[in-house]
Amino acid sequence: MRSAPPGRSRLRALPRAVAALACCAALSGAAFAQAPSREAAPECTFVNPVAPGQDPWVVRHGDAYYMVESRDRGIYVYRSATLTDPKRNEVRVWLAPESGWNRDHVWAPELHFIDGRWYVYYAAGAAGPPFVHQRSGVLESEGEDPQGPYRDRGMLRTGDGVTPDAEPIWAIDVTVARLDRRLYAVWSGWEASADTDKTPQHLYVAPMANPWTLSERRVRISSPVEDWERGTELDLNEGPTFLVRGDRVFILYSARESWLPAYRMGQLALVEGGDPLDPASWVKSGPVFAGTEDVHGVGHAGFTVSPDGSEDWIVYHSKTSTKPGWERVVRMQPFLWSAEGSPLLGTPVPPGRPIPVPSGQCPTGH
Repeated sequence: MRSAPPGRSRLRALPRAVAALACCAALSGAAFAQAPSREAAPECTFVNPVAPGQDPWVVRHGDAYYMVESRDRGIYVYRSATLTDPKRNEVRVWLAPESGWNRDHVWAPELHFIDGRWYVYYAAGAAGPPFVHQRSGVLESEGEDPQGPYRDRGMLRTGDGVTPDAEPIWAIDVTVARLDRRLYAVWSGWEASADTDKTPQHLYVAPMANPWTLSERRVRISSPVEDWERGTELDLNEGPTFLVRGDRVFILYSARESWLPAYRMGQLALVEGGDPLDPASWVKSGPVFAGTEDVHGVGHAGFTVSPDGSEDWIVYHSKTSTKPGWERVVRMQPFLWSAEGSPLLGTPVPPGRPIPVPSGQCPTGH
């Protein structure tokens, strides 16, 4: 179905020597860390997967990492001192009501810090199958603590109108970012309401009047039209995530069926000086991150940084087997940037292979 906080990212490249080695691996299609290029003692490495779960979203704030996930009709925020052990110090920040549009099937929350408050964007809807009732909502923190408390700001009007009486067409995986001082939302949605969930999913964008209100009607910026993003059972684009570095703006997203091993990631790049609301301003490429014979069904990623800010990391989920289904685990690894300024995600590091922990996480002296 899917971290960088809104605004200009402070992501930075790895040290030059490390980047040279790892960049070659990424460009050749080999897995990053085939031979770790940063020396690390055994106690300063980790292996994937790092946790059970799906749709991972991790934000670094202050001296901690905050991970958000949904389960059992609730939304939980974890606080951890380390990126590689994200599920620590759990707090349930919201429980779905017993009635109403968002009473069940809470999916894929994201956590964003905007103008001094935290916002959780999530999808929910009546039980299925078919899953035809999914809509997107917003929670707002009462203070500056990512672990709440929160209040419910209601449903986003994710259809062709933004007034309270407009139809909020099926929508999941809302993500947001501020570009040139304007806040935008991007999500995965349907062209029109339907009574079947075998409906193609597209990516839409709309500007926001505030973090819980869209100010203009949606614009479709991507559809699953390329061979590499079309499925055998369903064509979809979902799990969009903004990735901003300097003046470059990207949307990384997932394609093909999430329950099958061919799930993978594509990329939209905003042309220099382009209007985010103009579909012609987005250039598609892909797949930019795909599974291997060891790691299956990779996607719905978020992006964060190492504790010292010198490394960029992708956090994503993968399937636990090649069989159809949604049993998934959370993985992570560092990534690099091309000379032209595009992300180089490489390939998934095989399970059990040691990876140096994020720079700044290993105790001094190791």
